[in-house]
This record gives sequence, structure tokens and C-alpha cells, in this order.
Amino acid sequence: MTKTSPFTKLDHPLTLSVIIPCYNEVHTVEDVLDRVEAVGLANEIVIVDDGSTDGTIEVLKNIEAQNRPNVRIIYREQNGGKGAALVTGFKAATSDIFLIQDADLEYDPRDYPVLIKPIQEGISKVVYGSRFLGGPRKAMNFWNMVANKGLTLATNFLYNAILSDMETCYKVFRKEVVQNMNIRARGFEFEPEFTAKVLKQGIRIYEVPISYNGREWTEGKKIKWTDAPKALWALIKYRFVD
Repeated sequence: MTKTSPFTKLDHPLTLSVIIPCYNEVHTVEDVLDRVEAVGLANEIVIVDDGSTDGTIEVLKNIEAQNRPNVRIIYREQNGGKGAALVTGFKAATSDIFLIQDADLEYDPRDYPVLIKPIQEGISKVVYGSRFLGGPRKAMNFWNMVANKGLTLATNFLYNAILSDMETCYKVFRKEVVQNMNIRARGFEFEPEFTAKVLKQGIRIYEVPISYNGREWTEGKKIKWTDAPKALWALIKYRFVD
């Protein structure tokens, strides 16, 4: 069952799928789902569990038992990484617009209206929510910020772009952007690979400010500044190959 959404583009209704990759987020995944539903814009919510081992699966089974009509949960038997979980979600999602939502509490679904508006108005097929355009945010770990800024600079240099936050979770795009995209990344290299392949399609990415409440590693944050070399290599590699 699919509920009616207020999104329209001219006279054509646009539907929204929120895709939530999830790995060991027992304490936050249901809260995130509640927040996504509270915004009231998602026609479909696809949660992809990536082989969790901390009790997350039990939480998701309980959500399934609640018979939430717009929520679909997919279970991957083995942990493959964020990229692998997202590819699974892309294949399952059915709406016109895809929005990536992490299963922690760092990104606020109340930003959805501003994220989707440029697509709704036909300004761009791809929108990124930037943590560095003036929205409220919790202070980021210094080395994480250095890595983020460096990778974004490399993206701009290699692909003639003007981005402020390549590594953001909030990537929103028309379904057709990924329909023929061969995404090889299994882990966090998804962010640079997806960005590279979008820019190589000649699509200009539109950025909007978002809020951000970053977690500490002690709170379960998974990506670290030490992941930066893999991301940089992905940016360089996909500049020359597909």
C-alpha cells in the first residue's frame, strides 16, 4: 500500500522513497523511523539491515509486527558495508525520488522539505544536504573535518565541481540517476563513487543547508578519518574508469 504524498512537479506527482541502510543501530533505528514517519513525506521507507549482530534485527522484527504499511524491511545475511546495503535498497525502492537516511541520529528528517524542493521544482536531479552552509550543527571531530574538507576539495578539482560537503549522508536524487549506474563500492567508498558518477553524467549537484548532530566514536560512529585514503583513491579511479 502506498499513501498519497504532497509532492508534485508541474502536473506530475513525485513519490518519495527513503532508504535507510542499517548496521548495529539497536538504540536508534526505531527512533529514526519514527522521525521519518512524523515528517509525513515518504511514500515508502526501505530499511536494509546489513547483517546486524547487536539486537537490531529483533527491533526490526518488532517493527514488522506493527504492520506499518509504508515500511519495508530487507535483511542481508552478511555484513557487506554501507554501499552494498544501499544498492540493495535502490533495487527494492519504487518511488520517483530516492533519499538516503542514515540509521543513527546525526541527520534530521525535518530537513526533508528543503532537500526535496530543488528536485520538486525541476532545478536539479541531485541534491546534497551540506553541513557546512550555515545550518545548526554539533562540532565535528577535527580530523574528520580535515578529511571531509580534503576529499571535497579533491572532488571539486577532479570533476570541476563546487561542492562544500561531498561526504554528506543526505543525498537525494531522481530514481533514473542510479538505474544504469554500476556501483561497485561495498563500504563507505559509496559516497565518492556515487558523487563521481553523478558528476560524470554531467549533472550539477545542488546543495542546501542542513542541521547536523554528529556522534562520537564511543556513541557508535562508524566512519573515521582513516577511511579517507580509500575515498580519495575512489575519486581518482572513477575519474578515469566507470
